[in-house]
Amino acid sequence: MAGVFEVEVDGVEHDHGLGHHDEPNQVDLSHLSPEEKWRLEHARMHAKHKGHEAMHAEMVLILIVTLVIAQLVLVQWKQRHPKSYNLVTLFQMWVVPLYFTTKLHWWRFLVTWLIFSVVTAYVTYRATRKPLECTTPRLVYKWFLLLYKISYATGIVGYTVVMFTLFGINLIFRIKPEDAMDFGVSLLFYGLYYGVLGRDFAEMCADFMASTVGYYSASGMPTKHLSDSICAVCGQPILVDISEEGIIENTYRLSCNHVFHEFCIRGWCIVGKKQTCPYCKEKVDLKRMFSNPWERPHVMYGQLLDWLRYLVAWQPVIIGLVQGINYILGLE
Repeated sequence: MAGVFEVEVDGVEHDHGLGHHDEPNQVDLSHLSPEEKWRLEHARMHAKHKGHEAMHAEMVLILIVTLVIAQLVLVQWKQRHPKSYNLVTLFQMWVVPLYFTTKLHWWRFLVTWLIFSVVTAYVTYRATRKPLECTTPRLVYKWFLLLYKISYATGIVGYTVVMFTLFGINLIFRIKPEDAMDFGVSLLFYGLYYGVLGRDFAEMCADFMASTVGYYSASGMPTKHLSDSICAVCGQPILVDISEEGIIENTYRLSCNHVFHEFCIRGWCIVGKKQTCPYCKEKVDLKRMFSNPWERPHVMYGQLLDWLRYLVAWQPVIIGLVQGINYILGLE
């Protein structure tokens, strides 16, 4: 269907090299190339916003003030009521991307989101049952540690593809730059999103299970006595000595001399973001615990996800708030 637009700037027709037609100040979009259409839209935008410099300055001021106030409010909320802040942030991390991807019909994301939600809901259900089954802690840590590793690897691959595309390496494989960039950005998005969301669910489950097992409390005093042969994270016996090499996993001793399954304490510290002993709450020396240099980036990656949580969960809400203020004030 042919479309006709009228373009006029400062009382003078601007066709930007598009040529004149029988009717003045009108352009038939059906005969234009994509580049010409873009140039036409660019001219219309300038014509529409001419003389609105004061309005634009006011909108920028509203954006800056709203960002500053929102950041202060979020910081105070997190410091004064961390549980409610984390719960609301987790809910928004789960819902906000779902809204945009549904609106944009990103079906691949919706499928992965559904699979993640179903499995995580089952694992979370198991973690919140009382009494806690003896196999539940290991199931929880296995799922979230697996999710953590997958999201980490996916993010690294996506970042690598993006960098290769920027350097033109994709041309060696005869891949179009836009296809390679879309693929890399998609993988980066999946890795970061599920990495953040998985860590939040893992922290919630870790807190609940630790309090249910009975070795951990908010006051810092253990509610049960820990035997030397029992792991304080999962509550299961420790069968492998510190100096022995285990078939499935080894045994690890913290600086406070409490002993745990290596798999459990790694899940507690890395996945659950708990840098303290599950029993006595003494500070865990992560540098000594993860002496392998290939494992240290996992700790840095977890810190990066904490920074990205604000951008994913709260930034869209703040931008929506700014749009609402502009609408109330009659600004476009």
